[in-house]
Amino acid sequence: MALALGVDTGGTYTDAVLIRDESEVIASAKSLTTRADLAIGLGKAISAVLEQAQVSPDQISMASLSTTLATNALVEGQGGRVALIYIGFKEADLEKHGLRDALKGDPALVIGGGHTHAGGEAKSLDVDGLEAFLASHKDVSGFAVAAQFATRNPAHELQAARIIAEKTGAPVTCSHQLSAKLNGPKRAVTAVLNARLIGMIDRLIGRAQDQLIDLGITAPMMVVRGDGALMSAEQARERPIETILSGPAASIVGASWLTGVENALVSDIGGTTTDVALIRDGKPAIDPAGAQVGGFRTMVEAVAMRTHGLGGDSQVHVVTEGLGGGVFLGPRRVLPVSLIAAEAPEVVHAVLDSQLRATTVGEHDTRFARRVPGINADGLGAREETLLERLGESVLPLSDLLRTRMENGALSRLVDRGIVQVSGVTPSDASHVLGRLDAWDAEAAHKALELVARKRVGTGDRLASTPEQLAQMIVDQLTEQTSLTLLETAFAEEAEDFGVPSADLARHVLTQRGLAKHRGLLALDAALNVDVVGLGASAPSYYPAVGERLHCNMVLPEHAGVANAIGAVVGRLTLRRSGTVTSPSEGRFRVHLEDGPQDFTESDKALALLETVLRDQAEGAVRQAGAADIRVVVDRDIRTARIEAQDVFVEALITVEASGRPRVASG
Repeated sequence: MALALGVDTGGTYTDAVLIRDESEVIASAKSLTTRADLAIGLGKAISAVLEQAQVSPDQISMASLSTTLATNALVEGQGGRVALIYIGFKEADLEKHGLRDALKGDPALVIGGGHTHAGGEAKSLDVDGLEAFLASHKDVSGFAVAAQFATRNPAHELQAARIIAEKTGAPVTCSHQLSAKLNGPKRAVTAVLNARLIGMIDRLIGRAQDQLIDLGITAPMMVVRGDGALMSAEQARERPIETILSGPAASIVGASWLTGVENALVSDIGGTTTDVALIRDGKPAIDPAGAQVGGFRTMVEAVAMRTHGLGGDSQVHVVTEGLGGGVFLGPRRVLPVSLIAAEAPEVVHAVLDSQLRATTVGEHDTRFARRVPGINADGLGAREETLLERLGESVLPLSDLLRTRMENGALSRLVDRGIVQVSGVTPSDASHVLGRLDAWDAEAAHKALELVARKRVGTGDRLASTPEQLAQMIVDQLTEQTSLTLLETAFAEEAEDFGVPSADLARHVLTQRGLAKHRGLLALDAALNVDVVGLGASAPSYYPAVGERLHCNMVLPEHAGVANAIGAVVGRLTLRRSGTVTSPSEGRFRVHLEDGPQDFTESDKALALLETVLRDQAEGAVRQAGAADIRVVVDRDIRTARIEAQDVFVEALITVEASGRPRVASG
């Protein structure tokens, strides 16, 4: 009997499952994710699942981890302080291609260097400029290096990386190691995000491995990539950007394994995000344009997934404009009031009671803050440091923490860095009030919703007459926003292009009237013509109403709440390596390799060399990661041009994929 352990660390819960012989779930368990030290929640979930199954740790032959940590960090704008070394580009390119937004105020250096399209040196690398920059930026936790045409010749990226490593010892991400495709600015964005995640993912994997050992589990650990395949823990530490959409991708793999669906939309609701993807012919589609998360388009191969800041812990915003008023959810995740009350009941209840006695609703009612220990706080401004000192290790209401309007911005920056967490009313609190959930402090949730219900809308009336009425409004809004995300995905994946953006089509009056089965001079009908698989612990609470709204079959499989952890176990170890052959002049074929270009007079020889190199790299990497029964697939994309009745070689992209199941010994 082979036992495999799957673990998923989400924004709210850490899930664990045990699967026997790759065919049967024998136990599952949940524990609150402990952001201060993720290993604590991870250890509790694993211990609970081992106890439930009555198996000893030494019977585990494989462990695999999926995580929404990278996805959530990018959606919420969190991560370490990084610097971009941008070689051979112009200063204006930082603004033009969205790199300033990706950097979020972190430093960038634009210096001379880079190569031509053919791989020749365009200009020598400005080493003096780089060293001067490094000397004046010692508070950076990681560096991203992107050079012009680095996929044609990575020499300057590699040279800069060596200098940075020697001078700072900080981790360095080179853009050419993340993608073999052209588009320097997009590679630079990917490298920046990778550098920002390195410390966070490294801590998670390190602590996870330590926790496994402490529990007596010596099996090798795998990590789920964004395309649903597995990679070794060591590979994930080097390329954490490849774990963006890891949790959602694992959920797609898990959904397919649990239900056997051939064609369906999969919607996975977590604490922070709702992730929607299409399974077609039994397989999730890979996004050809690269994964898009947190508003940034990357060059990471990942499941074609639409990630929305909508979850059980999404912040509830009150809409006071207009006569009716209402609520809107997300995109930021906050701590549910019921959860922070469970952790600090005396403080939270005393403050909520005081707020309820007031004659008017305060700006910061229901809002509390706490510091997350163990998060790097280097590079903070004076206002941020003042707030942290005032907050200390306690839970404080925002009305006590914030003393001037100027401090609101400082608090937002601390939240963006993941140093401070703030509470607020969420759908999870609404579910406590409606009796659908009893995990935390329902009384605190009731008090918080009573406070928010007292807010006045345009007519002067209260937003809601009771906490229960407001709770239903919040749940109804979650249904509406979830329905819109599913409709957007369906329109985007339609074979026929409607010529209008999918978001506009989802909200179009004809779509909405069709869903409402309008009957007048016109009869309008609209529905999703595909099953929806609802995943996530709260899916049974929220998704039946979504199925009714969209007039579709809603599939809620057993173990839907731990589908991510299941997907972490049942995937394959897969590695892809890509490379390019170009033709800089007639009769010359250039292979672009890590150690520099090589020229040939025959295209077949150039293609054969590149394929051999890529095959050795992919097969070696997947074998080193622990794969057995390796299968190799080679894809050649050869582009030619018709000139004077002849096909002339222009360029070739070769991709080699090596995959296999992780070696699993019988227990």
